[in-house]
Amino acid sequence: MLRMKSMLLGSALIAAGTGAAMAGSAANPPADPVIVEPVTPVVLGSDWTGGYVGGSLGTGTWDLGAASSDGANYGVHGGYDYDFGSFVLGGEVQYLGNDVTIGGTSLDGVTRVKARLGYDAGPVLLYGVGGYGHASTSAGDTDGYVAGLGMDYRINDSFSVGAEYLHNDLGSVGGSELKGNTIEARASFRF
Repeated sequence: MLRMKSMLLGSALIAAGTGAAMAGSAANPPADPVIVEPVTPVVLGSDWTGGYVGGSLGTGTWDLGAASSDGANYGVHGGYDYDFGSFVLGGEVQYLGNDVTIGGTSLDGVTRVKARLGYDAGPVLLYGVGGYGHASTSAGDTDGYVAGLGMDYRINDSFSVGAEYLHNDLGSVGGSELKGNTIEARASFRF
């Protein structure tokens, strides 16, 4: 008899628990599952596509034949970059004023048209540059090429700072070759 009472009591408890569970489910259906979507991290300055304008300030060492001179340079530049993911391709036009006289010849200014190819490292762009250079001097104008390396760092989506080193081989002025090495600190507004 005791065994039968225990079975009846156990069955009643199971039935009550099942009924309560079923009643609870009907009144409070289970919540929809929460689907967590991965968030793609946004890296500041990770897309270099767009135009830019800016200025530069630096120094240069110039040779005209056997004569040599150092002096300050200052300039303005504008260009456009296109970001292909891990590399960036762009073009730039720059005018560089100079405060230098080489062996009696004044270097008045240098205009550069450059292509840039760089590696996109998020907020940092490391690039190589090459292109055309035109020098205006007190002894006449001359044309040649420029080549070098540079780096830009995005402060925010609209502003970058950087540095650029260029070797300038600008042809003959008065029978002597005009060559120089410049280094510039640069700041650019990007849009």
